[in-house]
Order: sequence, then C-alpha cells, then structure tokens
Amino acid sequence: MDEDVLDSVQAVIDDHDFLSWLGVEVTEFEEGRAVLSMPHDQKLTNIVEGSRGTIHGGVTASLVDTASGFALRTTFADPTAPALTTTDLDVTYLRPARSDLTVEAEVVRAGESMGFTDVTVFGETPGGERKAVVKGSASYRLFRESQ
Repeated sequence: MDEDVLDSVQAVIDDHDFLSWLGVEVTEFEEGRAVLSMPHDQKLTNIVEGSRGTIHGGVTASLVDTASGFALRTTFADPTAPALTTTDLDVTYLRPARSDLTVEAEVVRAGESMGFTDVTVFGETPGGERKAVVKGSASYRLFRESQ
C-alpha cells in the first residue's frame, strides 16, 4: 500500500481514544498484513508484586485484536472505513512483555462474511533479543455489503 493509505490508516488510530492513548502506530500495511508498534509505558503495567514493569495481558490482547482488524482492513476496497467486528479472540501468553512491542498480523482467510488472522506480539528480552511474547488468532465478521 502507498504512503497515503498508511497515513490514512494511522489517522484512524490517532482519532481512536483508546488506541491513541496506548500509543499504537501502524508501521506496515499491505495486502493481508499489518504491523503495529506500541511503546512500553509504566501506566500499562501490572500492579502485582513481582510483575511490576510487565505490560498487562489485557493490553497485549487488545493489540492482537487491533492488529487482526487492521490486517483484515487490507482486504476491503477502502481500508479506512470497513465494517467488521471481532467474533472470537484467542491469546496465548508466552513470556512477560517488558519492552516496546511490535505486533504482526497476517490474514489466514478473508471471505465474503468471515475473516481469520494469525498474530504474534514481539518484545525484547533484558538481553536485547527479539522474542515472541504473545501468540494469538482472531475471527471477524466482515460486512462487505456495506461498502
């Protein structure tokens, strides 16, 4: 997708109170794929002793959901104004998320009425190694007739 489309999709996030509050940015947006990033922020971490500094699981689940929706947007004629909604979300936590995050979502299938994605959220280990912190998948109801 061209730079204008990327800017338009980022504007959708910037206009969304929750996603803009999280600091989500679209870094790649191409047919069947979306890559988003989110900076580590202390306000998003767990309050449980021993887990302080780790990003709350609800935040990473939101990233799986959001990246899925944006990957599926690439299958619509106008990716800035699709009609779609989550029908199922599966999140598996692999390790604590303690750094800035990158989430990569790929469309597995996008039909006329349903779409399916596979998602990985990556973070950085204390040693600086890039590792998967969350694996996820989602299904969405796609309302193509509204376009």
